[in-house]
Parts: sequence; structure tokens; C-alpha cells
Amino acid sequence: MSKTLAKGVRKMSEVEKKLSEDCSELRMISRVILRSPEFGSETLGPIIQQADNDDQLIEIWLHGRPKHTQRAYRREIIKFLDATNMQLRSIRLIDIQKYTDTMPSCLKPSSVKRALSAIKSLFAFGFQLGYLSFDIGRAMKLPTFRDELADRILAEVEVLRIISLEPQPRNRAILLTLYAGGFRVSEICSLKWRHLHERVSTGQITVYGKGGKTRTVLMPQSVWETLLKLRGTNSLDAPVFRSRKKGHLDESAVWRIVNKASERAGIEKDVSCHWLRHAHASHALDRGCPIHLVQATLGHSSISTTGRYLHAKPSDSSGNYLAF
Repeated sequence: MSKTLAKGVRKMSEVEKKLSEDCSELRMISRVILRSPEFGSETLGPIIQQADNDDQLIEIWLHGRPKHTQRAYRREIIKFLDATNMQLRSIRLIDIQKYTDTMPSCLKPSSVKRALSAIKSLFAFGFQLGYLSFDIGRAMKLPTFRDELADRILAEVEVLRIISLEPQPRNRAILLTLYAGGFRVSEICSLKWRHLHERVSTGQITVYGKGGKTRTVLMPQSVWETLLKLRGTNSLDAPVFRSRKKGHLDESAVWRIVNKASERAGIEKDVSCHWLRHAHASHALDRGCPIHLVQATLGHSSISTTGRYLHAKPSDSSGNYLAF
């Protein structure tokens, strides 16, 4: 019995020692979090300020993001700061909620969510950097809204009409490439001829996509041949889709091309470039393409994103199994 008791005492001693070490480590971490001047000066040295003001913090936050993301986020943050007329360190959660309540009712729910997502991201970044004392954005609730993906999926006959009625060869090649490759507009606008590589009977296009990811897409032979007709004597570093000034075509110009082409085809919807990407995914799945192949072609990071197209246009329903 005494041996058992002694063993138990030793075990308790080991547990106490471990707890003491853990508590010591926790105290050290808490001092870092609380930025204790005494601890900082004696052990870690002075804490370095990562941003001098709000403007500098915003520039650091935006750095490295895609250009269109930078433009959109900067626009939303400027509107927010102008409306509140406060420094970031002085803004409270109630100030963000008031700003949300004053947003124009005509704004789409997706636009409201994008604006609040930008604000939420900035506050989280500022807190991580030590510029802000609290991450008040964590308590923000982003709005939910009806998924309108099904409304933005064109029928195959509509897409073919958009492409076939386009009279300009370059513009028709743009429409074909957007649809056949499922590319984003930013991806095709940055294409150079060196990004296109021939295969046995067709070719492939390599794009630098969202999130800094590179992917290669095999093109249908008919689309590949259409693209090659545009090259002529252009060098490998020349843009595939050139502007009048012989530089890369601007994204806004491609948006206008798609918009005019849809109007020409008699489609009474505000069709954008991304609609052709939606159409690619939906039509490929409808024709039996494996979902993982659609995911790889479009560059989706998660297969659940690709799966949205199956939910947007289901091929069957449990209602068909009921007795009526």
C-alpha cells in the first residue's frame, strides 16, 4: 500500500511540475499579448510599430492582392472612412452597424456583403499586425441572401447565338476562349502568345489565375484554330488579344464586347464575362463531364464551389418519385 501511495505522490509531483511549466509559459505569452513594457524592454526589446497611420495600414493590407481586388477593396474602405469620419482605432462595432444601416437600399445584397467583407478583413489585419487593440470585425455578421447563380446561367443555344452573331474575328475568338476555357476576364486579358502551346492536334493555354495559382487548360481544336488565325507575325511576348494601341486589351473593353454581343443575340439580361464561365461549368456537367475535371479546368480551390452548379440546375428531384 505504501509503494502505491509513493507512486501516486511521484505522479502528482510530475503533474504539478508540468502544470507549473505550462503556467509559466502562459504568463510569458500573456505578457507578449498585453505588450508589457517591462517584459518587452528586458527580454524581447521594444515592440516595432508596423504602421504609422491608417493610410499606411491600408496600403500594407492591400499589398500583393490582385489589381481588381485592390481597386474594389480600396473603394469600399474609402467610402466607409468618409462616412464615419473617424480613425480606425476610434471606430466601434456600433459605428459599423450604423454605416450598414445607411447603405442605399438599391444596392444588391452581394454588394453589401462585399463591402462589409472588406471592412471585416481590414480590422482583422490591423489587429493581427498589432495596430488595433481589438478585432471588432470578428463580431460583425455578414448578410445572407438568395443564391442567384441559376439566374446567371445561359442556355447552350443562347451562348452559341452570342458567339455566332459576332462579326469581328478577334471578338469572336475572345467569346470562344471565355466559354471554352472557362477563363476569368483578367486571365485572358493578360495572355501572351508564349502562354499558348501546341499539342498533337490542338493546343493548351496556361493562365495565372486567382489566388496566384497557375493552371493549364486544354482547348477544343476548333477554338485553338480560331486563336491561331489571330497571331500572324506577332512575337511570343505580344498580347493574344490586342487593343488598338497594340497593347493588352483592357478588362472593361472585353466587358463591352460581351455586353454588345449578348444584346445582338437578343438576350434581355445584363450578361457579363463571368456568365460565360458559369455557362462552361453548367453545360459541361450537364453533358456528363466529371466534376473534378470541371474543378481543375476552372481552377476552383474546393469541389464544393464547383458543386454549386449541380445545385443551381439539378437533373432530378425527389418530387419526381412521389405519387400524384
